[in-house]
Amino acid sequence: MRAFLVVPALAATLLSGCSEAQTTQAESSALATTTGPAAPAGKQGKQGKKGKKDKAADIANLTEVGKMKEVPESSGLALTGENGTFYTHGDDGNPPVLFKIDTKGKVLARIDVPAKSHDWESVTRDNVGNLYIGDVGNNNNDRRNLVLLRLNPLNPQIVQEIHLKYPDQTEFPPKKKDRNFDCEATLWHDGQVYLFTKDRGRGETSKVYTVPDQPGTYTAKLLTKLAIPGQVTDAALSPDGRRLVLLGREEMFVLEGENLATILKAPPRQISLKGAGQTEGAVFTSDQTLYISTEQGRLYTYQFE
Repeated sequence: MRAFLVVPALAATLLSGCSEAQTTQAESSALATTTGPAAPAGKQGKQGKKGKKDKAADIANLTEVGKMKEVPESSGLALTGENGTFYTHGDDGNPPVLFKIDTKGKVLARIDVPAKSHDWESVTRDNVGNLYIGDVGNNNNDRRNLVLLRLNPLNPQIVQEIHLKYPDQTEFPPKKKDRNFDCEATLWHDGQVYLFTKDRGRGETSKVYTVPDQPGTYTAKLLTKLAIPGQVTDAALSPDGRRLVLLGREEMFVLEGENLATILKAPPRQISLKGAGQTEGAVFTSDQTLYISTEQGRLYTYQFE
């Protein structure tokens, strides 16, 4: 794997603080306790409608717990602050709507967001309940209107905007091999929103940028580059702040350390999720339990040992 560097001055700022996952430690633990095993073991290895074996059933530690029949192409997951519920949203081309769902994928509420949806790709939550919707999908690497939408679900009519640009992008679009300015993964942590790129060029590096969580217009800071041999679709940090998951399509990359600063220096461990579908959303509910959503509407838990 290719080595990467962390900018020391910036990395030092990560050594303290709390993440989205850490600020919801109590509610996350309660969620993991109340949901329990989400699917009986007898359903493992069941046959599909056409007699084909469900490949996802053979993935160790992965359990399908529900289906999001009313959510079009789930592309992100975030905690709500209430036990047993999440926020999710549709992918590019869908209306600007947040869905509140339960642990089985049932829609409990729809929140219309008075903002455009160019290409919503992620959602993350801070320690006081604000959501940050990542309208930063950039398939062709030619967008100049990248924005994070900040809102509180209790008053969704007030939407604040965090506009951003990348410091190292000078061409729109760049040459195909250099197209690494698409982003489908964001994570709030200690007053910053982290953006992890989806490498559409060489497919081997995820760049990590940060912007403040306050409304405004910013040039994002390039914090580091991670040797990720895949295309990142979401990011999740465990409540204890020691495990970072970068989700990919039918795979995930796990990095571990004492805190986010050391995590970003750790080598990634690749875990195959082949057969699970187009995995696009991820969020921890406890240090061991990760929820994963797919564009096809499946909802899974992955249990770390």
